[in-house]
Amino acid sequence: MRVLVTGGCGFIGSAVVRHLINDTDHEVINVDKMTYAATEGSVGEVADNERYRHLKIDICDAAAVEAAFIDYRPDAVMHLAAESHVDRSIDGPEQFLQTNVVGTMHLLQAARNLMATRADGGVDFRFLLVSTDEVFGALAHNDEPFTESTPYSPRSPYSASKASADHLARAWAETYGLPVLITNCSNNYGPFHFPEKLIPLVTLKAIAELPLPVYGTGENIRDWLFVEDHATALTTVLTKGAVGETYLVGGNAERTNLEVVQAICDLVDERLGVPEAGGRRRLIEFVTDRPGHDLRYAIDSSKLQAELGWRPTVTFEEGLARTVDWYLANESWWRPIADGTYAGGRLGLS
Repeated sequence: MRVLVTGGCGFIGSAVVRHLINDTDHEVINVDKMTYAATEGSVGEVADNERYRHLKIDICDAAAVEAAFIDYRPDAVMHLAAESHVDRSIDGPEQFLQTNVVGTMHLLQAARNLMATRADGGVDFRFLLVSTDEVFGALAHNDEPFTESTPYSPRSPYSASKASADHLARAWAETYGLPVLITNCSNNYGPFHFPEKLIPLVTLKAIAELPLPVYGTGENIRDWLFVEDHATALTTVLTKGAVGETYLVGGNAERTNLEVVQAICDLVDERLGVPEAGGRRRLIEFVTDRPGHDLRYAIDSSKLQAELGWRPTVTFEEGLARTVDWYLANESWWRPIADGTYAGGRLGLS
């Protein structure tokens, strides 16, 4: 297939691009406008492949999106482009609505127009919208994990914008017959993660022996999914999933934020040695909590596993060690970010 991937220079998108080029025979048209969180280096290993092309396009530019669909006529869309950091959505929600809602609408319209011109009438076309578990709201400690039937209850500007995109995709499916699939995933982690998010932020601060901020008491729980496992899940849904269905993708790895930070401290201590002042756990500082911070997210991905045969292959312990090792070995990737784009300051207190 010729697959149009949006946000392919971002964290999850680049993992999808690398997987499609390295592990399949599909062509990739990467549509990415290169925001602060996108890097060419994330797809550097496949950039010269004859099956790969990058289009620097903003999905909020309807004409440019339409032209890309006309010029390249993709057989499938994997829509990952999004503003994704909750803290930034608290500081500035408008960009989240523009990209995540309006941008998604432009893609749906372009896909609808393309489908109408296909010889097969769009029967073999697919539009996969990649969403988040945050659209479901928060779980209490004893609640069952989210499933495909969990009601929506977004609680941040970010999650509300993603919930809106999900509803738009389903509306285009019902109204216009667009062959839509939706996935909702748990927290991703792994190489090439922009260091505003918890794991890369703490990893780089631990390497530098800087204070390690933990929101509130650190008891908030997330289900962690290694990004390369997520990439294979998305390709599985695209190629094997039933049109109109939603599939939840999780890593079966619930951890409190404090447990995650402590594990990173221990891994960095093992690799760089324990500082004279003591282990890096001493650097942990509890800071003012994020406004509206959801207590717990957890995913039940049994539908995806039972119906399509996918399951996570990387344990949290293995994935976290691989992630820390990657940041230690790839300072050339993250140093320009730390020195220019984002220096690790606190966001989301507006």
